[in-house]
Amino acid sequence: MAVTDQREPLKILVFSASLRGESLNTRLARLAADAIDRHGATADVRSMREFDTPSYNGDVEASKGMPPGAAALRERIEAADGFVIASPEYNASMPGALKNAIDWVSRARPQPFNERHGLLLSASPSMVGGNRGLWSLRVPLEHLGARIYPDMFSLAQAHNAFDDTGGIADERLRGRFEDTIANFLDLVEASTHYPCVKRAWVEFLGEPPDPAVDRVDM
Repeated sequence: MAVTDQREPLKILVFSASLRGESLNTRLARLAADAIDRHGATADVRSMREFDTPSYNGDVEASKGMPPGAAALRERIEAADGFVIASPEYNASMPGALKNAIDWVSRARPQPFNERHGLLLSASPSMVGGNRGLWSLRVPLEHLGARIYPDMFSLAQAHNAFDDTGGIADERLRGRFEDTIANFLDLVEASTHYPCVKRAWVEFLGEPPDPAVDRVDM
């Protein structure tokens, strides 16, 4: 599919939250990266294996700092204007490996998810396409200040949804996928290159800020 979008430079981190090399979500992430490149941005394609980390442990953090996988995710997020995650659904939620990586990275200062735009995708053999897992994934990301794109793309019955070339077989779904990617890039471009207002972001629950519990990025 030839697309000739002209836009300001954008770099988008793209990865599958599955550790399996050829999982359905890895295939969907690959399609997202191809679409991002076609629509005039640059996809930084990574693997969840690069970001896999031991379970979060405050004692380990205090004695050794952030483990390599979490440090790599932090570095890739900070280097990107936005991110795209293709995530499987595990028991109606997100994969534990992804949540653990998010928890580790959230300890960084400045906290890199804050004000980063994100797009969530999923693929599953089920009829809901892994969509329940994406709703759970929105919660920690939005809590950390990420601007998660309202439209999420879930590919149902994904084991039968790809054609012989690796693309989405259904023309209508293929068009929706392309539109979702393009519209997300339009939003990231506008926010990155044409900002109207810059605001400090502060959240606390009805009490004065306390460095031990609040999340403040100036």
